[in-house]
Amino acid sequence: MSFTQQPALPSNVERVECVLGDFTSLARGKTVGSADFAAAQGCRMSSAVLGVTLTTGVPDDVMGPIVPKNFTDLHMVADMTTFKLRPARPHEATVICDSVGILHTNDAGEVITAQDLSPRAALKATVARLAAMGLQATVAPELEFFLLRRTASHNASDDSSSASNPAPVVAASPWPNAPVSEVLTECNCVERASAFDAFFDDIYAACRALDIPATGHAHEASFSQFEVNFAPGPVLDQADAVFRFKRVVREVAARHGFIGSFAPKPIDDDPGCGMHWHISLQHTDQRPWPHVFAHEDGSNTPELTYFMAGMQRQTQAAMAVFAPYDMSYERINHNDANPTHATTGEEDRGVALRVPASSAAARRVENRLPGGDSNPYLSLAAMLGAGMDGLEQRPTLIPNTDTQALQLPSNLPQALAALRNSPDMRRHLGTHLVDAYVGIKRHEHHERAALHNPRLDWDFRHLLHLA
Repeated sequence: MSFTQQPALPSNVERVECVLGDFTSLARGKTVGSADFAAAQGCRMSSAVLGVTLTTGVPDDVMGPIVPKNFTDLHMVADMTTFKLRPARPHEATVICDSVGILHTNDAGEVITAQDLSPRAALKATVARLAAMGLQATVAPELEFFLLRRTASHNASDDSSSASNPAPVVAASPWPNAPVSEVLTECNCVERASAFDAFFDDIYAACRALDIPATGHAHEASFSQFEVNFAPGPVLDQADAVFRFKRVVREVAARHGFIGSFAPKPIDDDPGCGMHWHISLQHTDQRPWPHVFAHEDGSNTPELTYFMAGMQRQTQAAMAVFAPYDMSYERINHNDANPTHATTGEEDRGVALRVPASSAAARRVENRLPGGDSNPYLSLAAMLGAGMDGLEQRPTLIPNTDTQALQLPSNLPQALAALRNSPDMRRHLGTHLVDAYVGIKRHEHHERAALHNPRLDWDFRHLLHLA
């Protein structure tokens, strides 16, 4: 449905926040008056947002060759199905936008559009490919995050670098000057989780306002780490919900006086922060049993194996999407139930791709590789694209004993090289998007590597708040 077919804005809405998800999944955009919003069917914003790094760096192989240096305007067209009132702000709405329009013609004579560099557009194309196959996907994420505060010697205004404290964070107190705080990992401790009831009350209230299907939470297996689960839902809706949820956690945590962080590995000796995805497929032709991955008697179908094998065979190329920063590989390489190989199995939390025990109607594949820092649109596009290739090509699973074939990249440069050289990921994500993504991530890697203490001066300065 187009913008002009939508009902008029509520009379109480004075301003509309137009947001765009870039490669980081941060909410970038602007707030405009309701009249200007209606006239523009969204708003306009500089195309520079498509070519900058997390730290607003400008990669030479992106800005110019892919994104024009004259910073032409983007038309950010509002997807009114995502139009919501901002939590606790009845006079202000928020809406997710799609960037549209021609950016420029590059030196090779190729016309590059704003859609070519949009993670959300890449996922929309994936959903359309599924529909053309007579299928739909139902997905659900598990999102892990940390509740932290900086130590007194490394507060938010402190620009010093100290190798003596490589992890300048401690557990958040549930409220300012609270008499207790977590000092050791209190895995699955409901008492520790209940100390943050006020925080989670605000989280669930914001989720209700934004139609984020959060269903429950628990203390996870890392120091000061929590997990929130979502009810299963349609692909694009779930990616939008994750995009919004990460912002909700950061903003609500800040109001409670601590840091809500999706950083992949802020605590050296504990597990990192994941974003596991559960994926099932259904036929759309109204057949009596629509489920693709299991027969009515509960046995697995061949399609489950084909889909999982497709994902398995393209995981190496997708790792730069699942693990987008140097810190991400500290999570992967220090195992802690984060696989280093593209292994598969049933009801095995040590493999990369597992089939959880379930009813036939809920049979699904869980991808345990994406981190909390990954982009939900790109991760889903990569996973579903690879799975669809599996359905079409019908490969066999590579046995878990073939460790050489299943070895995953162990650092960001390796992962970026695999992504750049992958014709499969270029089909799933778009060739211009892959080139821009690789250029941005290489710039971030080199920026970090040039610092005296990269973990402190880059990871904890930026990823703690922005991952």
